[in-house]
Amino acid sequence: METLSLSVDARGVATLTLNRPEKHNALSAAMIGELTEAAASLGADPAVRVVVLTGAGESFCAGGDLGWMRAQFAATRPERIAEATRLARMLKALNELPKPLIGRVNGQAYGGGIGMMAVCDACVAAEGARFGLTETRLGLIPATISPYVIARMGEGPARRVFMSARLFDAREAVALGLAASSVAAEALDAAVEREVAPYLAAAPGAVARAKTLARALGPRIDETVIADTAARLADAWEDPEAQEGVAAFFERRKPRWAAR
Repeated sequence: METLSLSVDARGVATLTLNRPEKHNALSAAMIGELTEAAASLGADPAVRVVVLTGAGESFCAGGDLGWMRAQFAATRPERIAEATRLARMLKALNELPKPLIGRVNGQAYGGGIGMMAVCDACVAAEGARFGLTETRLGLIPATISPYVIARMGEGPARRVFMSARLFDAREAVALGLAASSVAAEALDAAVEREVAPYLAAAPGAVARAKTLARALGPRIDETVIADTAARLADAWEDPEAQEGVAAFFERRKPRWAAR
């Protein structure tokens, strides 16, 4: 794989690593495609009992890749909807993976990186990591990831960080329900192992059925919801605020609405 690395140990614990450390593991079109394929492959592999999702280098996932964002800036509405739908279906594939998915959040996560955390069954975050749903700084909205973020946090807690684009730390990520725990960086692997170990004593088929049951009883996230969020994101891209916000980002200046 071009953007991911994968290893599976003798116990059947797979480690899926976002492997673009020089880009802070930002989501590119290639990574979105490879994550979708990896979810299908891991889900179908009877030798895999648990999947650990992490990032190479100092970041977990810094959101959308700049090249991918530039392409969206110049795209047509149908092209933007198609790309948003691809991202949403990747998140849906991870969310419905019939194996426990444990997030080993080794560093910062913004935008789509928060979406990646939200589809994990449990996340352990390194102390010192920073998080944020930063889309509104660009005049955009966290549309594609929103079903998973709201399902994870609940509407009330999510509204504390969903619209403001403010950054928050690992302790607040735990309070929001986004992470199960936060630990010092050197204790991260041991904390992930504590999340993994119980599953190795549980029946794999029962684990998969229990996860499907939990998902069935949670908020509905289907093709109708995906289409609605993709259309809302396309609406945001077409608004003058997004044109100004994204242009300001690439020009390294403050947008017109930002306080001086």
